[in-house]
Parts: sequence; structure tokens; C-alpha cells
Amino acid sequence: MTRTSQSLKVLAVAATAALALTACGGASSSTPSSSSAASGASSSVSLINAGKLTVCSDVPYAPFEYLEGDKTVGYDMDVAAEIAKDLGAEVSVIDDSFESIQSGLALAKCDVSISSLSITDARKQVMDFSNPYLDDDLALFAKDGSGITSLETAKGKKIGVQGATTGESYAKQNGIESMQFEDGGLQVEALKNGQVDAVIGNISVLNYGFKDSTDIKNVANFPTGEKLGIAVKKGNTALLDAVNKTLKRIEDSGDLDKFKEKYGLGTPAASASSSK
Repeated sequence: MTRTSQSLKVLAVAATAALALTACGGASSSTPSSSSAASGASSSVSLINAGKLTVCSDVPYAPFEYLEGDKTVGYDMDVAAEIAKDLGAEVSVIDDSFESIQSGLALAKCDVSISSLSITDARKQVMDFSNPYLDDDLALFAKDGSGITSLETAKGKKIGVQGATTGESYAKQNGIESMQFEDGGLQVEALKNGQVDAVIGNISVLNYGFKDSTDIKNVANFPTGEKLGIAVKKGNTALLDAVNKTLKRIEDSGDLDKFKEKYGLGTPAASASSSK
């Protein structure tokens, strides 16, 4: 996800940047987890709020994070719950803008950013990343009859992206003028209601968003080799080590694969209908 000055919610982005050093930052929800998992290994980890793992996430971005009633759920939230369990803490979610998350500003108020965040060299300059916990690629989705089958045929059309994402960057690099949306939910709805002709974004999210839309198809895949990671503040090695320890545990136990299956997050190539 990558936001520019053309974002539809640029004022909200500016406000986020200005307030990022305060405790302000969207709605918050807490999800209890087992405190019996606390161990000596986690005693060196200092959390912003004692007893709580404060997680910044851009909600909604299904199936990674979205609301069910007043509870934030999804693949990222299941992973966050496992990290919190190993720390003997409970999860507290702050709904933040993706601009704040991908720029590293969110880590002034959160212990971790878990929000389908692709690991990039630019982002590694301002935050530290865990080992990858999901592989993903980008794709182009369009309505039947749109005439859009590739990046070339998408030029000159209305193409929707989520602001501040790798999808926006990829569109720009390939000469596509795009319309930016603040979150993935708005991007998906824009194609459904005809506001845009096609969208570019992560295969995982778009497959999920259009799973019930018979007239919208994946028309081209772009194997970018993206890997998603969990971000912590630069230099917070104690927390980073704890996060990686949990990721290894749930990978070795098979729980991470169960989470992927639960939310339909198979390998990008297997879950897409075409490639390019």
C-alpha cells in the first residue's frame, strides 16, 4: 500500500502525520489472550502499555484485518494474538492510516505494525521487519467486457489503487494514472459500483474482495515476489526477537498454514486465475 499527494483522503493523511507522535490514532479495541504463556524470554520486552501488545493496523483490509461487530479479526489479528500470548499480554488494536504505518510514524504509538505490510528497502530504512509470514504478488482485476486484459490496455482507463501501497507504486512505474483510495475496502467497492474500470493490488486481498463477484475477474498477475512482515521500531531487538520466535513456533506447529487456509491465503500463483 503507498500514498501520494493525490490521495482522496490527503487531509486525513496530513492529520495522521501531525499527530503520530501523540497517543491519538483511530478506534482501539482489545482482545484478551492467555496470560499463562508469559515466560522469562519475554521479560526483556518493554511494551508501550504494560500488559498489552499495541498493534497498529489499517482497518479494513480483508482478509488481513476487518471488523466483525466491534471486534477486529483477520489473518493479521490471528498472528498478533499468538505474539501477544507468548508475551503474556492481550492485543490492543489501533486503527491507523496506512500512510502512518508504512512511513514508520505509527510505531510512535504502537509496539508493532501488523497490516499486510510488504517488506521493502525503503521501509527498512525507518523500521525493522520480522521474518516474512506470507508471500504475495500484485494483480489487475477488471469487470467483464471492460476490454482491460493487461497493463497496456489499462492505460487511459480509470484504475483504482490503495494509496501508499506497492500497488500504487507499481501502477506509477508502469505509466498507469491511478485513483487512490484510503483503504482496501473502498478500492474494492469502487470497482464493484463502477467508479473505476479496474484495480491493481495484492492478489490475496483482491481475490478475497471479489470472491462473490461473478462479473469481476483477475485478468493479469504481476509476480513481484512481495513478502509481508511485521514492523517494530528501529533498534527494538528484544521485541523483534520475540516476534520472530512466535512466527517460528506457529510455522513449525502448522498453525500459520491453518490461518492461511482459514482466510483463503494460498500461494499467489495457485489462487489467481491468470498470469502475466
